[in-house]
Amino acid sequence: MSQKTDRRQEVADSVRGIQGEDADKLSRAQNKILQRRSMRLLGSLLYPERWKVAEVAAATLIGTSAAVAVPALVGLGVDAGFGALGGKPWTPFVVIALATLVCAVLAGLLEGHAKAVTPRFAQALVLELRRRLFAHSQRLSISFHESYTSGRLISRQTSDIEAIREFIAAGITQFVSSLLFLIGTVVALMLLDVPSGFILLAGLVPTALFGWWFVTESRNRFRKVRGASASMIATFVESMVGIRAVQAFRAEESRTTEFGEKAEEYRVSNARVIFTFGVANTVIVALAAIVSATLMYVDGSRVLSGTLPVGVLLAAVLYARQFFDPVTDIMMFANQLQGATSALEKISGVLEEEPTVMDPVTPIPLGMARGSIDVEGVTFAYGTNKPVLPHLDLAIPAGQVVALVGETGAGKTTLVKLIARVVDPDAGALRIDGTDVRDITDAELRRTVVMVTQDSFLFSGTVAANIELGRTGASRQDIEAAAITVGADTFIRSLPDGYDTDVRSRGGRLSAGQRQLVSFARAFLADPQVLILDEATSSLDLPSERLVQRGLQTLLKGRTAIIIAHRLSTVAIADRVLVMEHGRIIEDGTPDELIALESGNFASLHSQWETSLGERR
Repeated sequence: MSQKTDRRQEVADSVRGIQGEDADKLSRAQNKILQRRSMRLLGSLLYPERWKVAEVAAATLIGTSAAVAVPALVGLGVDAGFGALGGKPWTPFVVIALATLVCAVLAGLLEGHAKAVTPRFAQALVLELRRRLFAHSQRLSISFHESYTSGRLISRQTSDIEAIREFIAAGITQFVSSLLFLIGTVVALMLLDVPSGFILLAGLVPTALFGWWFVTESRNRFRKVRGASASMIATFVESMVGIRAVQAFRAEESRTTEFGEKAEEYRVSNARVIFTFGVANTVIVALAAIVSATLMYVDGSRVLSGTLPVGVLLAAVLYARQFFDPVTDIMMFANQLQGATSALEKISGVLEEEPTVMDPVTPIPLGMARGSIDVEGVTFAYGTNKPVLPHLDLAIPAGQVVALVGETGAGKTTLVKLIARVVDPDAGALRIDGTDVRDITDAELRRTVVMVTQDSFLFSGTVAANIELGRTGASRQDIEAAAITVGADTFIRSLPDGYDTDVRSRGGRLSAGQRQLVSFARAFLADPQVLILDEATSSLDLPSERLVQRGLQTLLKGRTAIIIAHRLSTVAIADRVLVMEHGRIIEDGTPDELIALESGNFASLHSQWETSLGERR
C-alpha cells in the first residue's frame, strides 16, 4: 500500500472513530488532518532549499538582535551623555554611540539581505509546486477530471499558489523577525528595569487573548474566501468554454446573474476578512496607547522622584512603541498563514489524489503487438449504479474492423473505455494479445491503443505541431507523409502558411471535417495496433463525411479497429458489426449478413438509413 493510500486511510479511520460524536469534534479532527497534510507538502518544498532557509534564519536572528539592542543603547547613551555634561568622562558616551550606529547599520543590512534572498527561493519553491501540480494533474484519470472542474484546477494553479508565494516570500521572514523582536524586547526591558518589563508583559496578556480570537476567526474566513474564489473562477471558465451554447440559447443573462452571485459571495468573504483585520488593527493600536501611557505615567513618576534614570524611561517608551509593531506583523502573518494554509490544503488534496487506473507493480511487456482483443466475463458499473456491462464476452481477432451499433446507453462507449483502460472492469478480464491490460504499463498501452473521438481537440499552434502529437519528435517528412496518407495534405497546403498555419484555440481556424482529418493524421503517425473511433464522424456534414471516409479507409488498413457510429455509411467499411443492447451483444455478423436478417435490429436501422438518404435526394 502506498503512502498516499495510507494517508487517505488515516483520514477515513479518524473520521469513522468519531462519527457518533459532536459535529464540531468531527470538523476539528478533519481540519487537523488537513493541516498535517498541508505541512507535509510545505516541508517537502522547503527541504531542497534548507540551506537558503538557514541563511535567512541566521540573518534574521542576528539582524533582529541588533535591532532590539538599539533602544537600550539609546537609553544608556542618554544617561552617559548627561553624565558627561556633569563632568564624567566622554568615553562611555562615544562607545555607546558607536555601538548604536553599528547595531542600526547591521540590523538594516541583514534585514535587507533576508528580504532579498527570501523572494528568490520562494519563486523556486513556487516553480516546483506549479510543475508538480501540473504534472500530477495530467497523470490523474479521466474520472477525476470529469468530477473536478477545470476552473477549480485553474484556481489551484493561480490564486492558491500565489497565496503560498506571498506567504513564503514575506510572511515567514516577517513572522520570525517579529517574534524574535517581541521576545527580545521583553528580555531587554527586563534587564534594564524589571517593573517596566512587567508593565509590558501585562499588556501582552490581552494582546495574546485577542490574537487567539483573531487567528481562529481569520482561519475560517480565509477558507471561505478560497472556496468562493474557486467557485467564481469555475463559473467563469465554464461560461467561456461553453460560450457557443450560452449564445445559442441566449443564456447570457442567466450566466451573468450566476457569475454575479459568485463574485458577490467572493466580495462578501473578502470584506469579512478585511473587517476582521480592521478590528484587530484598532484593538492593537488602542492597547499600544494604553501600555505607552501607563509606562509614561509610572516611569515618569519614578524619574521625578529620582529612582529611575531618564535614559531608562526613554528606552522603555521606545520599547513600548516598538513592542506592538511586531504584534501587528504577527497578526498580518496569521492572515497570510490562513490564506496559505487554505491554499495548501486544496493543493495537497489534488496532489494526494491517485489515478484510479494504476500502472502494474510487475508489468508484462507486449512486445510487437498484433492487436487481438479478448473480453472475458467483464462486468462494469459506474459507482453504485446498475451495471452498464452485466457480463460481457467478446473476441476480436487481430486486424479486424469491428463496428459497434446500438442505442444510447447500450454500453458501446463503456466497452471502448475498458479496452483503452480509461477505467478498469469490476470483474472479469480484458486482454490484448493474451495479456491483461492491467498488466501493461500505461505508456505501452497508449502506444498500442489510440482513441479518436468526435471532439477532435486541437491545441493552439501549427497544424504540423498538432499532427506531431501522435509521435513526439517525428520528422517533418513523416508528418507530411501521414497527412498525405489520410487525405489531409491538400487542404493543409491550401491554408495561408500550409503546415505552419496556426490553427488557433481549439482548432477554431479549421472546419469540423478538417479537424477530424488532422486527428486522423495524428493517429496514423502514432501507428497503433488498435484504433478506436468513438463517433468520429457523427458531427460532420455529408461533404466533410465523404472527405473523412476516404482518410478513414486508409487509416484502418492493417489495424484492429473498433468503430462506434450511428451513421451506417461508416459502419459499411467494417468487417464485422456488433449490435449492443443493455450491455449485451444481441447481433454479431458482417454488415451484409445482418442486413439479410430482415427482422433484426441492424436490418431495421439500415432500412431507416436508406429511407433517410432517399428523402435527402
